[in-house]
Amino acid sequence: MLNSQVHRGYMPQQPQNVKFLQQLAQPQGHQVDQAMNHVQNNAGNNTVGGHSHSYSSGGLGNPSYASPQHNSNGVTTTLQNTSPHWQEQQTLIATSRNSSSPHHHARQAALSNKNSSQAQVTGGINPGAFQPLSAQHRKDGPPVEEKEVRKHDTGELERQDWKSLDLGGQGLRALSKSLFQYTFLDKLYINHNKLTVLPPAISRLKLLQLLDASGNQLTEVPPELGMLTNLKNLYLFDNQLTTLPNEIGSLYHLEVLGVEGNPLQSDLKEVMIKDGSRGVILSLRESMQVSFSPVERDWIILDDSSRSGAKSEADKFQVLCYNILCDKYATQNMYGYSPSWALSWDYRKKLIHDQLIESKADIICLQEVDMENFNEYFMPGLAREEYKGAFYPKSRAKTMNETEKKSVDGCATFFKSTKFSLLEKQIVDFSSAALNREDMKKTADIYNRVMPKDNIAVITFLENKITGSRLIVANVHIYWDPQYRDVKLVQVGILMEDITKYADQWAKSFPNRARSPGDTSPLEPAVNYSSGSQIPLIICGDFNSIADSGVYELLSRGSVANDHDDLLGRTYGNFTRDGMSHPFPLKSGYSNIGELDFTNYTPGFTGVIDYIWYTTSNLNVTGLMGNVDKEYLARVPGFPNMHFPSDHILLQTEFQVKPRKEPIVKPPPPDFGNNPPRKS
Repeated sequence: MLNSQVHRGYMPQQPQNVKFLQQLAQPQGHQVDQAMNHVQNNAGNNTVGGHSHSYSSGGLGNPSYASPQHNSNGVTTTLQNTSPHWQEQQTLIATSRNSSSPHHHARQAALSNKNSSQAQVTGGINPGAFQPLSAQHRKDGPPVEEKEVRKHDTGELERQDWKSLDLGGQGLRALSKSLFQYTFLDKLYINHNKLTVLPPAISRLKLLQLLDASGNQLTEVPPELGMLTNLKNLYLFDNQLTTLPNEIGSLYHLEVLGVEGNPLQSDLKEVMIKDGSRGVILSLRESMQVSFSPVERDWIILDDSSRSGAKSEADKFQVLCYNILCDKYATQNMYGYSPSWALSWDYRKKLIHDQLIESKADIICLQEVDMENFNEYFMPGLAREEYKGAFYPKSRAKTMNETEKKSVDGCATFFKSTKFSLLEKQIVDFSSAALNREDMKKTADIYNRVMPKDNIAVITFLENKITGSRLIVANVHIYWDPQYRDVKLVQVGILMEDITKYADQWAKSFPNRARSPGDTSPLEPAVNYSSGSQIPLIICGDFNSIADSGVYELLSRGSVANDHDDLLGRTYGNFTRDGMSHPFPLKSGYSNIGELDFTNYTPGFTGVIDYIWYTTSNLNVTGLMGNVDKEYLARVPGFPNMHFPSDHILLQTEFQVKPRKEPIVKPPPPDFGNNPPRKS
């Protein structure tokens, strides 16, 4: 759901009753949207409770409603009369009761279109409505917006001419399952029917901004309603509700919650009177409990045919990759669907630490670790489990004092000291590396686009203490903004150049191996590597790039052309003159199962942007951590939450070093001596 306008333009395969549904909207000029525009802009102009709402009457055949007995719930009439929030509820319920006639909102839309010379069609895709991720709640996301805009401009996306549906006043006792296939809907009116249940499948309509279920016979609403995080207006007037599920608290965009006319619990009604709709949402959200825990993720075995024996097991190792969501980024503004206690660092860091320990991974690569927590929390905690680590903060730390540096995040790589020795470590500062390149120094794009981004990578050179085989591990966090696909690609291009350079150096180096007392003979490497590409290589991190990107293409195919879409219109020296390439046969570890369903899970975006890459020439994938439980996700709109402490999930893969193929030594040619051939 990265861009709601894209999804609104998508027309799913239509069920057989589509003509009936279209008839509800099309005779009204496709303008059910404008019903509420007309209603809100042409009457009343009541400003209540900090929100401006305007409504018109005009309903026909209005039923009579008994006045709710508020005092029976312990709420004083005086408090109700003086509360602007409750006055808003009274205004809204009056409007709702005047909207009970069949297709009231569709009829109002038709009337509005007829009387207004300014009426315009509001269906379909509006290119100007595409909202960049930087304007949304997320701090990062994949670079797909521009691609979707191009699809619209070229006509690849099918036009959708109606987005609202009015089923009000029909006497419906149930909703057809086919209704929930209309995932493009942003307004749904099912008011004044005889519904006793809202199906959980309503959670599929994730683009809904308005849902009116007033005037029914509902005694409860499903927790799955909390999945509709785009809702701004939720009308539940005149039902039989006594309470609301805590999951409704996830509706962090909700502006108006209509609950008058229900026998609500006194505590819930008091919150509405005192603090209004937003107060109720906040109260429900903070009341969420740690419940219905997800089923543990499966460990998927891909290869159990490796030869038995100590040598075989010693050649195996597990790598964990995890963007842990730095404390300073985990704000209520960015992740408003989560309770504040689940966002607190004290709560999250304990979950993260436990996940790392339980993984028993040999190598742990973390992103978004700030300097203070590396030194004071993760390093001491993991040291007790026999890990050692290497950490570098983002390059902005170089300009800060010691106190300011503590909050700068970076990349941290930990390794089991019982299995690996650290031979060398390096930092890749993408900004400095670009500025130091002769071919890029004079290009404006370097100064305007690459230099201001302070992303880094940490490269460690490890040696297996048992087998002597060596391993290069690169841990990286690539820039996030989808408008900077060129910067992402340049950063990865620089990373691959540096890995190639260091790998060639390290192939010729000797590991710092222990020697016997008095032994002065030269040290020889336990395993010889004739070139850098022969050393096993792992590259993992948060790449903020989906599979359909230049970053993925460069890593998986080994090269990208100089005219790649991500580089069009930019000048980056040799990169845009000759293209980019690297010598390593890389593959995503999870591509062995077609990638995970997602590595990042939020209402604004769900997809794969984190990877563990490996060289296929010398490593095999033998196992990996599987997907998150789908049943659990059906009631969870996004991470972080009480069970998942980051908006990213951890990736874990097991590798085995392939046996080295020793070169075949050909025997010397036979020597027949110098005797001349015999004559017959």
